[in-house]
Amino acid sequence: MTVSTQPEIMLTGRKVLVTGGARGLGEAFARALVAAGASVVISDVLHERGEALARELGQQVFYVPMDLSDAAAIKAGVDAAAKHLGGLDGLINNGAITNSGGKVMGDIAVDTWDRVMDVNVRGTWLTTVAAQPHLAASGFGRVVNLASDTALWGATNLMAYVASKGAVMAMTRAMARELGPQGTTVNAIAPGLTLVEATEYVPQVRHDHYRNGRAIERAQVPEDLTAAVMFLLSRGSGYITGQVLPVNGGFVMN
Repeated sequence: MTVSTQPEIMLTGRKVLVTGGARGLGEAFARALVAAGASVVISDVLHERGEALARELGQQVFYVPMDLSDAAAIKAGVDAAAKHLGGLDGLINNGAITNSGGKVMGDIAVDTWDRVMDVNVRGTWLTTVAAQPHLAASGFGRVVNLASDTALWGATNLMAYVASKGAVMAMTRAMARELGPQGTTVNAIAPGLTLVEATEYVPQVRHDHYRNGRAIERAQVPEDLTAAVMFLLSRGSGYITGQVLPVNGGFVMN
């Protein structure tokens, strides 16, 4: 099946930072943003890939290094992004790691657990904190957090990641209440298992479990998520905040 990449929502003139933007879902979001007319900063720890993608996508796209486990690097990266773009209207908190895949909870090393929480939870929190003044100054603040439907159905052998994405969902609601008075919305999408480089290690049985359990019975690809993210960054989503939207072909339904 061919999935259209034609933008249905235009974001002309919007200024958006995408964390973890060098590959996978982040790359798909960056490409969709450019197609929709936005200016974009890609941040990542994959420097060569991030720089190459920024060059490919054109003059309105920049790359800044950002390690989501490093508080100082986050603040510097967000401020650099705002400087490149002349402000920030939107933030996509996409950067994350898995690390604990394939292990039951009793076999996960404590330092692995801490690393996942540092990047996925603390990184999302600190990136949003650093972006908050820029988003408020724009008068049009939009934050989209990347959660996961694994936290909605309780995926096994993935405890640290599942816990981190459950925390992202909870933070989304708390952030929405704190940032709402300044006019910034905060929402999350919860993707299902998506065909990207980061999921190549996932056993075929898990891919089959997802595909067979979906109301729309096919593999999920990055382009299945971009329209939802573009909408949550748009003017039309201005009265939607604190929500978690599963985008998974009906594997999990709210």
